[in-house]
Amino acid sequence: MSSPDRRPAGFAPGGAAIPSIAVVDDEAATREMVGDYLKLHGFAVILCDGGRSLRAHLADRTPDLIVLDLNMPEEDGLSIVRDLKARTAIPIIMLTATASAIDRVVGLELGADDYLPKPCELRELVARARSVLRRVQAPGATGAPVSPAGPSQEAARRIRFGTKWLELDALRLSDDGGLAQALTRSEFDLLKAFADNPKRALSRERLLDLADARDPDAFDRAIDVRINRIRKKIEPDPGNPRYIRTVRGLGYVFRPDGD
Repeated sequence: MSSPDRRPAGFAPGGAAIPSIAVVDDEAATREMVGDYLKLHGFAVILCDGGRSLRAHLADRTPDLIVLDLNMPEEDGLSIVRDLKARTAIPIIMLTATASAIDRVVGLELGADDYLPKPCELRELVARARSVLRRVQAPGATGAPVSPAGPSQEAARRIRFGTKWLELDALRLSDDGGLAQALTRSEFDLLKAFADNPKRALSRERLLDLADARDPDAFDRAIDVRINRIRKKIEPDPGNPRYIRTVRGLGYVFRPDGD
C-alpha cells in the first residue's frame, strides 16, 4: 500500500505550493462560508463535516492546517485534537463557543496552536492561519540542517532551557542530540519572550503581550496552561520547576542557570 501523499492540495502557477486548510464543522453553512473566505485569500480548502470525514481525508493527503469546530454532535473537537496531536504535527486552530473558557483551556493543554471564538471574525481567522503557517513552514522548521555559522553566531541563535535547546532560526525545541520536541506556536512565542527577558519577572499580562498570545479574553489561565505544558518539556522535574519559576502574585521568571 502506497504511503499517503504529503504534498499540499494545490500548486500556484509558478510551482509554489498553495497552503491547504481542512475546515471541520458539522454546520454546512458555516463550513462553506469559512471555506469560501479562505479560498478567496489564496488557500486550498478541504471541507469536512466531522472527525470521520477528516480522518478519511488524512489517509490520502495531509493539510498544512486544520480549522476545527469544538462543538460537534458526532465527535467533539477536543477528542479530535487529542487524537491528532498524539499522531501528527499538523497545527490546529480551534473554533470555540465564546462562553466555553474551559474548552479553550483543555484544547491548549492538548496541544492546539490557537483558537478563536465562534462566530469568528473571518479576517482574523485568515491572519491567524497565516501566522501559524509562517511558523511551521519557516526554513528549518522541519528539522533540516541549519547553514554553517561561526560559534558565537550559532550560540546566539540557540538558547538553553533546562534539558532542551530553543533554536530561534529553526523555530523548534530540541534535546542535546538534536531530536526535535513537539512545540506549538504559542509555546515557542512564550519561550522566545523568556529568552529575551532572562532573570526578569514577567506578569501574565506582560507575557500575553510579549508572546502576542492574542487571547480574546486575555484570561490568565491561558498563560498558566501553556507554562505547565512547557515545563513538562524542559524541566528535569516539572513538579519542582527550576528554570521557569513562579513569582507569587505576579507571574513567572526564566532562570537560565536554574538557581
